[in-house]
Amino acid sequence: MNIEAFQNRVLPAKNKLFRFALKFLGNEEEAKDVVQEVFIRVWNGRDQMNEVQNWEAWCMRITKNLSLDRIRAVTRRQTQPIEDGYHVLHESLSPYESTEIQESMNRIDQFIAALPEKQRQVIHLRDVEGYSYNEICDIMELDMNQVKVNLFRARNAVREKLMKINAYGL
Repeated sequence: MNIEAFQNRVLPAKNKLFRFALKFLGNEEEAKDVVQEVFIRVWNGRDQMNEVQNWEAWCMRITKNLSLDRIRAVTRRQTQPIEDGYHVLHESLSPYESTEIQESMNRIDQFIAALPEKQRQVIHLRDVEGYSYNEICDIMELDMNQVKVNLFRARNAVREKLMKINAYGL
C-alpha cells in the first residue's frame, strides 16, 4: 500500500472510527488517540495487508480492540450522550416539539447505555454507523446469527422501554 491508497481507502473512515471509539471510551481525546494509533498500525503493517478486502471493517476491528484495551487499563467511564452527536435541527419545530425530541433522545441513550456490551456495540454499528450485517460480523468477530440475535434483542429492549414510558408516563 502506498500513500495514495492509504488516503483513498483508510483515511475516509476516520470519522466513523472516531465515533466508534468515542462510544467505547466516552472521552474525545482518548478516542482521537485510538484513531491515531489505528492509522499508525495500518500504515506500519501496510506491506502485509494485500489480502484485506474491506479496509473500513478491518480498521473498525482494530479500533474496537484498541478501545477495549484502553477500557481494561483504566476504570470504565460513561459515554457521551447520544444527542451530542445527533442533533435534530429543524426550524419549523416549536420549542415544545424540540424539547420532546431531546428528551426522547436522552431516554434512548439511557436505554442503549443500559444494554449488555455486545448488544450496545451491535446496535451502534448497525443503527448509528449504518454498517451491513457482514461488516458487523467482521468488526465484532461474531457469526451472522449472533449479530442478528444481539441486534434483535437490543432493538426490542429499547422499543419495549420506550413504549412503556410513552404508554404509562414517567
